[in-house]
Amino acid sequence: MITARDLGAFVADRLYQARTQFGHLFRRKSADRYLGGRLAPVLLLPGVYETWHFLRPVADRLHARGHPIHVVADLGYNRLTIPDSAAVAQRYLDEHDLRRVIVIAHSKGGLIAKHMMTIDDVSGRIDRLIAVNSPFAGSPLARFAPSATLRAFAPTDSTLAALAANRDVNRHIASIFSRRDPLIPGGSRLDGATNIELSMVGHFRPLGSRELFDAIDRVLDAE
Repeated sequence: MITARDLGAFVADRLYQARTQFGHLFRRKSADRYLGGRLAPVLLLPGVYETWHFLRPVADRLHARGHPIHVVADLGYNRLTIPDSAAVAQRYLDEHDLRRVIVIAHSKGGLIAKHMMTIDDVSGRIDRLIAVNSPFAGSPLARFAPSATLRAFAPTDSTLAALAANRDVNRHIASIFSRRDPLIPGGSRLDGATNIELSMVGHFRPLGSRELFDAIDRVLDAE
């Protein structure tokens, strides 16, 4: 049952999305300032129609810990298919010869990263994936989406079905998800992965939350 409090959280979630989406247009800071650090490199993979700026709060946190942060500018607003996006991101890892990579991904980014770990990353550059609110089993809402880009997240999509069938890499994945996600009604729990449920409601707001930061810290410190 959806409570009035949850409805308020859904509205706040959309406002957070809009503020982040338009805010970066006026704050186009380069990601190069995040490249320093002696710990394992982190690759950020945003969700559909998102730029890396959605994950900038996470970048700030992990860079302060000592991780160099990498973004894939060629993904643009992340509208390519999952296989094509995975190829672009993998090319970045290969060209920069990054190893022991920790991928931090939001939503569609988690599917891109799992595709890389399953198919593209033949050199084993990716060490693990921390996915936030990723539709590993798709979303039934995608069937009614106005664009093919969004309809690709339907549970019956062949790419999603193939990724779901490959469970071997799940042990290298931590799936962190909201207790209620309005865009992924079925949730983001992934069999065989480390699953962490946040107390928050929303698809976007967790990206700037202390609760998410603490969950990521726990995953990294557990290794």
